[in-house]
Amino acid sequence: MRLIVSYISGLIFGIGISISGMANPAKVLNFFDVAGTWDPSLIFVMGGALMVTFVGYRFVLHRPAPTFEETFKLPASNELDLPLIGGSAVFGIGWGIAGFCPGGALPALGTGRSEVIIFTIALVSGIFAAKGLQRLSATKAASV
Repeated sequence: MRLIVSYISGLIFGIGISISGMANPAKVLNFFDVAGTWDPSLIFVMGGALMVTFVGYRFVLHRPAPTFEETFKLPASNELDLPLIGGSAVFGIGWGIAGFCPGGALPALGTGRSEVIIFTIALVSGIFAAKGLQRLSATKAASV
């Protein structure tokens, strides 16, 4: 059942990303081009997502536990540290350069376009590099 719910959730997300045009890097890049061909539609997509998330969290977090997990997996800290700020900066720069965020790139993989495949390979490589740096940092901290 858990796999079916995950599949349906991902399918709905992918359809929403595709319908909104956010799987098209030109549409996303036009949002950042405020002096040229600015396209404000990304604001409405993000606003809609924030409203659904805000309402959804109000209902879900009143439950004692998630449906398919033992506990909620929420951040333990709300501290703004270097890894959070650095990761956010890398995410934003990558999004601005490529026109893809991970959420928009995954549904776009179905198009088979080379730029989506290259972006996804770079994304996965970056995830592994970040994990490696975290392990390296933890090892150094433990040895001090």
